[in-house]
Amino acid sequence: MKKFVTAAFGGALAGVVLSTQVAGPLIAQEGQEKASIYEQLDLFGDIFERIRAQYVEQVDEKELIESAINGMLTSLDPHSSYLSPDDADDMRVQTRGSFGGLGIEVTQEEGFVKVVSPIDGTPADEAGIEAGDFITHVNGESVLGMTLDQAVDIMRGPIGSEIVITVVREGEDEPFDVTIVRDTIKLTAVRTRTQGDTVVLRVTTFNDQTFPNLEEGLKEAVGELGGMDNVNGFVLDLRNNPGGLLTQAIKVSDAFLDKGEIVSTRGRNPQDGDRFNATEGDMAGGKPIVVLINGGSASASEIVAGALQDHRRAIVVGTKSFGKGSVQTVMPLKGDGAMRLTTARYYTPSGRSIQALGVSPDIVVEQPRRAPADATGEEEATTNSRFSRSEADLRGRLDNDSLTEDERKQIEEERKHAEEAAALREEDYQLAYAIDILKGLSALDPHQ
Repeated sequence: MKKFVTAAFGGALAGVVLSTQVAGPLIAQEGQEKASIYEQLDLFGDIFERIRAQYVEQVDEKELIESAINGMLTSLDPHSSYLSPDDADDMRVQTRGSFGGLGIEVTQEEGFVKVVSPIDGTPADEAGIEAGDFITHVNGESVLGMTLDQAVDIMRGPIGSEIVITVVREGEDEPFDVTIVRDTIKLTAVRTRTQGDTVVLRVTTFNDQTFPNLEEGLKEAVGELGGMDNVNGFVLDLRNNPGGLLTQAIKVSDAFLDKGEIVSTRGRNPQDGDRFNATEGDMAGGKPIVVLINGGSASASEIVAGALQDHRRAIVVGTKSFGKGSVQTVMPLKGDGAMRLTTARYYTPSGRSIQALGVSPDIVVEQPRRAPADATGEEEATTNSRFSRSEADLRGRLDNDSLTEDERKQIEEERKHAEEAAALREEDYQLAYAIDILKGLSALDPHQ
């Protein structure tokens, strides 16, 4: 420090001389950079004029400029794009929870359209479209070489009209066609139900309805079970949830946390960063939580899963999530259009970025593909059922006279729950696994 101070005083005059010598080249360099940018803009204007005057067909000048703007944005990353006035209006409608289309969230990979996830109960979901599917053709037209917005545009159409998409799926030898009828997509942000003593919260998207739906549904389900004392835990199902509003992801995370950081965002400049913390109050009353995720869980879903995992508030079960760890800001533009620009990365409470990595589950559980049952399998099941016998089936068996009527009813109720659990494993193995975890934790908890 002393050397620095001495040098500073002793070299004051030299510093003045140096500043003129160094500043000169810096100013010149800055001027050259600006001149280069202006030259490039002149080049753009020249190309635009030549296309307008000499292209083989008449061009729509407005579309040409919009395409140039969109090309500039899409060259940055798959999530930045230009929104025309119509697209911007569609996006605003989607965040409110109702729009027209197929019901899939898509991104672009290697020139093709990749399905992030189908939305529950939509035409795409009912047609069997899965997260990770690649769409290569729409109505026989290849999407290779199109921007994502162009591909989305040709998948749109009048409600009730048919569209044929060609799908490439891992594990399938050949591409195959899927016919889908376009419909109005009405998103139910949260579906709540009880499964035995467990409350299952299925969150399909993060829009303006998500937290209010979650709060209302959770209270109703707990009431249905007769109060929090009768609940053994909660399953927060985020599978195939493509994300949505950051504000809603923060609210959903906060619903199950009493304190601590939920997520932080870091932009290009350090001062642009934000940190979001939980407020006191746990809607689950401290009960165990299992979060379900898969490859279709993206963005806001990963914020929630990462926050609850880092705080050890939940056990995360399923398969690795999608890995979208960036934040997009929608900026209004002149003419009612908008620009969707990636402005920050987000980080979980432990400081990890999940960009391109995803959230890794604490317990990896694959969802088995349901193979169609063949005739032989059905015959075998029927045969086993016919010859399956127990003591109760034997003629002249002794009655069990040690049980009271209440005990007998309790055993029958437990057997019913066990049969329901077995049926659920056939229907949804991952969810059944999550519920089994909560049952095990409940059995070990002396307070329950």
